[in-house]
Amino acid sequence: MVVHSASEQVLAGLDPEQRSAVTAPAGPVCILAGAGTGKTRAITSRIAHRVLSGEISPRHVLAVTFTARAAAEMRSRLTVLGVGGVQARTFHAAALRQVRYFAPRLLSGRAMPELLDSKVRLVTLAAARVGLRTDRAAARDLAGEIEWAKSSLVEPTDYVVSAARALRDTPHEPTKVADVFTAYEQLKRANGVIDFEDMLRAAVWGIEEHSDVGEQVRTQYRHFVVDEYQDVNPLQQRLLDAWLAGRNDLTVVGDASQTIYSFTGATSAYLVDFPRRHRGATVVRLVRDYRSTPQVVGLANAVIAQARGTEARLRLELSGQRPPGPEPDLRIFTDEPAEANAVAARCRSLIDAGTPAKEIAVLFRVNAQSEAYEKALTEAAVPYVVQGAERFFERTEVRQAMVALRAATRSIPGETPLPAAVVEALTAVGWAPDAPPAGGAARERWEALSALVQLSEEYAATPEVVPIGEAASVERPVTLSDFTEELARRAAQQHVPTVDGVTLASLHSAKGLEWDAVFLVGLAEGTLPTTYAKTVEQVEEERRLLYVGITRAREWLWLSYAAARSPGGRARRPSRFLPQLDRSGGTERATGGAGPASRPERRRTQIVSCRICGATLLAGPDRKLGRCPTCPSDIDDELHERLREWRQRVAGAQKVPAYVVFTDATLVALAERRPGRSEELIAIAGIGPRKLGLYGESVLALVAGAGVDDVCPEKTFEISS
Repeated sequence: MVVHSASEQVLAGLDPEQRSAVTAPAGPVCILAGAGTGKTRAITSRIAHRVLSGEISPRHVLAVTFTARAAAEMRSRLTVLGVGGVQARTFHAAALRQVRYFAPRLLSGRAMPELLDSKVRLVTLAAARVGLRTDRAAARDLAGEIEWAKSSLVEPTDYVVSAARALRDTPHEPTKVADVFTAYEQLKRANGVIDFEDMLRAAVWGIEEHSDVGEQVRTQYRHFVVDEYQDVNPLQQRLLDAWLAGRNDLTVVGDASQTIYSFTGATSAYLVDFPRRHRGATVVRLVRDYRSTPQVVGLANAVIAQARGTEARLRLELSGQRPPGPEPDLRIFTDEPAEANAVAARCRSLIDAGTPAKEIAVLFRVNAQSEAYEKALTEAAVPYVVQGAERFFERTEVRQAMVALRAATRSIPGETPLPAAVVEALTAVGWAPDAPPAGGAARERWEALSALVQLSEEYAATPEVVPIGEAASVERPVTLSDFTEELARRAAQQHVPTVDGVTLASLHSAKGLEWDAVFLVGLAEGTLPTTYAKTVEQVEEERRLLYVGITRAREWLWLSYAAARSPGGRARRPSRFLPQLDRSGGTERATGGAGPASRPERRRTQIVSCRICGATLLAGPDRKLGRCPTCPSDIDDELHERLREWRQRVAGAQKVPAYVVFTDATLVALAERRPGRSEELIAIAGIGPRKLGLYGESVLALVAGAGVDDVCPEKTFEISS
């Protein structure tokens, strides 16, 4: 009786969909959980409910996550629910535990081979063996390509064909990568070591090829839960299948719209195909978002609503459960320094108003973008931490470049224009100003050095003013020596240690995290989506990255892009993923710059929310009405009829079609919103200053109750030229 009561208490406070997931019968269960919908609560409650009701034993449960942090969170929540003894581990931790335990039996009494922490050293040796010289970045890219192949169950002999089929952007010629892959495997065996993928394969091999091991594993683990199922790769799925051995007590949870790691071999195909692979599966959709305000949720829905492809088949439309909050800001700046300065100023004001710095995040597409924000935050006295990467001036390639620039001050003529001098110095250390190399690490190195070139262009645009008398001065072009001193100054400023601060992070490293206030920056074509997204599938993954970024925000969201990277630079277009919003708002002066004359203008885009449910409105008619098409209308039918009659008279007097005066949608908006002042009238889309002057007095009188004859008995409306 007590046990039954405890299991019922687990259900307290769950919403109907979460309760359905928790109480679903034993067997295959697929929980499609949108961002902020309480997926961890659902799966831990499901485990606890089954344990406390006596349906299953906790020691027979294996819950698999993708990060040690998520596994620890799951164990902590289960403890709070009164359930101990459940194994919650990452795929790698679970496999390592099993391989170590069974190693004497599988390896004829020998201990498990040493596990490599990193592939880079052996990959460097393998590349040299096949005649390929590599630096650390190139070796990291080759290691990443080998990890993709092994995670995708691709052998060295099959690599060339598989890479072509997967449209891989390989760091070297595919045949050369295959040669390095082969040499790496040989060196690994010769050194008696294994990598993480070998460990997963060893666990599969032990279960599939050794009946006694398989039987013991199946006896131990009978009920399985997999979190973030959209991120499973073929090797991990093979291990999961080995654990299951044809059984079907499996609960998976995932969100296809958050599939952003396909470049590593992860695929949402297993999530998408779950009902087909597991006949009779229970599918539950969690769509109530408890993390973000309806305004943030509405924008996220609008962005992902345009998604196409396989993942879009499982697209979820979230429903915000929090009270309404501030509208998302969409800001446009003339250049990236202006954008960074404005972000830093807003962070400063949020902190001064009481928002903890650790509850603020600035998210960008690539790590090389962080430098501008590190500088701006430093100058605004805003503490910050870099998530998932080193600070810009601590990166190896940047430190090496600064050494090369200092050395170049002795060899490059002083009259050489600064940007040209920087390019010449960086070219000497292997950087090329043309297209970036293939491979993620090499490309990131190239982008970091490109950021130094951009800094030199910005610095060269502000020549030093040298006095030559009491009332005269002359501009002196900045030199390479000046620039190296400026870099050293910036590096020293940004090395101040911090405890809590604004988080700077790439969109990829922000997955699974959340903050009160989120700045999504650099949302321009070529950055998001990146120019390296060539296929439809790659572009769609970029869209999902923006969706992930938006759904990190609890309350306050800022989206921005710069029309040019540098002052006076080539114009760029906003990201195609941004909603087509009304950009008729006025202009303001951006924060930053040396003085009023140098402060670039920005345009602030007005984001309109439904006055009934608070969702962000994107379609023109919906924005005009001020509500979603599915929300109930509160139209004043009698007023609507008077407005229609008035419009007909005005159109007849002007000899123009009725829609030229006001469209049908505008009349409906007037009859629903019933503006009482000019400010409320002009806030309705479609009524600008000109129409306000022509018709505003009459419309306000009609709304106030005047008859059509009262406002235009014999009046003729003329359109001024």
